Amino acid sequence: MSYCNAVENMTGDRRALHKAYHDFLYGFPIHDDNELFGRLILEINQAGLSWETILKKEQAFRNAYDNYDIKKIAAYTENDRERLLADAGIIRNRLKINATIENAKTIQKLQKEYGSFEKWLEHHHPLSKEEWVKLFKKTFKFTGGEIVNEFLMSIGYLPGAHDADCKIYHEILKTEPLWAQTGN
Repeated sequence: MSYCNAVENMTGDRRALHKAYHDFLYGFPIHDDNELFGRLILEINQAGLSWETILKKEQAFRNAYDNYDIKKIAAYTENDRERLLADAGIIRNRLKINATIENAKTIQKLQKEYGSFEKWLEHHHPLSKEEWVKLFKKTFKFTGGEIVNEFLMSIGYLPGAHDADCKIYHEILKTEPLWAQTGN
């Protein structure tokens, strides 16, 4: 069952939580580096857990990680690592926390070389899913196939976020996602 159909079959608060993400965020291009990084943080933290768990904790992640500010996160100290490990509002996994901090440092390097994280992504587009996964594994920490696939679908670089008969699919097409521009 696709995410589109699954959301439509949910009820109550659960449906409201997923519908807000599905209708307004999932698959739409992001042009702010901090927000792009925030989405990557969420995808990394989702590994082994349900997306619903991450959606429920999104505001706590945003608060814990300084509104996804790349510069601030790259400068985190051991005290910040310990603070994050003690924060019950987020996923307290040392590997994921360390990956987030190291990935912020990597993104700073990409920003210096390419002008922005977004421009680094654009520079490599279009790639197949397999090529993207290889590039991300070489560049970032804690980025496997599902993390990379979901991250890129969620920001409009790979197709598949929505079914073609989903009304949001047609809204996303209006934003000219990169996957639609290359005919993927």
